[in-house]
Amino acid sequence: MKTPPLAPHAACPCGSGHTYADCCGRWHAGHLQGQTAPTPEALMRSRYSAYVLGLIDYLLATWHPSTAPGELALQPVKWLGLEVRHAQATGDAGVVEFVARYREGGKGARMHEVSRFVREGGRWLYIDGTAPEDS
Repeated sequence: MKTPPLAPHAACPCGSGHTYADCCGRWHAGHLQGQTAPTPEALMRSRYSAYVLGLIDYLLATWHPSTAPGELALQPVKWLGLEVRHAQATGDAGVVEFVARYREGGKGARMHEVSRFVREGGRWLYIDGTAPEDS
């Protein structure tokens, strides 16, 4: 088994208040065995943590094939925190509104996004995200 990117007892980067092993770590470790995030919010949190930890394979595996980039290069940013403002799932469609704070080139910034998700074959996938009109 591949070594986890964080100690299992460490705080999860997504800010849930749970340990990495009890939160995003189980989706990161289990996605190849079919263990997937059960809700759009859980998937969004695990994707945020994947950005923090540089898990490109996980990000690509959880992106819907219709919108996924062929390759992904992560920007050299320092992720500082995540706030989930709203999460909803109706049938096989879901949305999550969040604000992610980061530092790039010594300057603080934030990304405010409403992400869309779809459930296919029993697993949630990220489709795309847009900035809300009020941000």
